[in-house]
Amino acid sequence: TMAHDYVKNVVKNDDIVVDATLGNGNDTLFLSSLVSDGMVYAFEVQRMAVEKFNIKMREDNINNVEVILDGHENMDKYIDKTVKAVMFNLGYLPGADKSVTTKTETTLIALEKSLKLLQNGGIITIAAYIGHEEGSKESMAVLDYIKTLDPKAYSVMQISYINRNNAPFLVVIEKNDSYHED
Repeated sequence: TMAHDYVKNVVKNDDIVVDATLGNGNDTLFLSSLVSDGMVYAFEVQRMAVEKFNIKMREDNINNVEVILDGHENMDKYIDKTVKAVMFNLGYLPGADKSVTTKTETTLIALEKSLKLLQNGGIITIAAYIGHEEGSKESMAVLDYIKTLDPKAYSVMQISYINRNNAPFLVVIEKNDSYHED
C-alpha cells in the first residue's frame, strides 16, 4: 500500500513501531518485517482478531510483536519509549462486525498520544475510510485536528483520489528531524 511505501523509507530494523489498529494484521506483519531487531506494538479491541493473529504469530514464529487487547487510546500505558512509526487503519475490520468501528473520540486521543511518542524523523500514517457514517465523521475530525499541528514541528500530507466517490484517503504526518519543543 501507499502507507507502506512511506513507512518503509523511515523505519530502521531496530526501531520501535506501532500498529494502532491490528485488524487482520497486514500492517503488523509489514512492520514486523521491517524491525527484525526492534519491536511492534499492535492494538486491537476485538478479542477474535487478537486470538486469530496470535495463532498466526506462533505458526510463523514471529517474536517481535506484542499484541495488546486494548484500545489504541491507551497506548501510552504500554509504551514507555519513543517510537519511529505509528500506522492507523480507521473504520471497521473487513469481514467482521461492521458496527464495531474505530471511534472519533478515541482515535483523536490515540493520535495525540502517537504524536507525543513519536521521535523526531518519525512518521504516522492514517488510512481513513469515509464510506460509512462514523468513518465520515471520524475522518473530518482527524483532518480538523491535524490542520492545527505546528508546521515547524510536523509536515502533514493528505493523499486522496479525486475521481472516486467516498474513496479512502491517506494522511501522512512526519515529525521534523530538527524540531525541539521549547
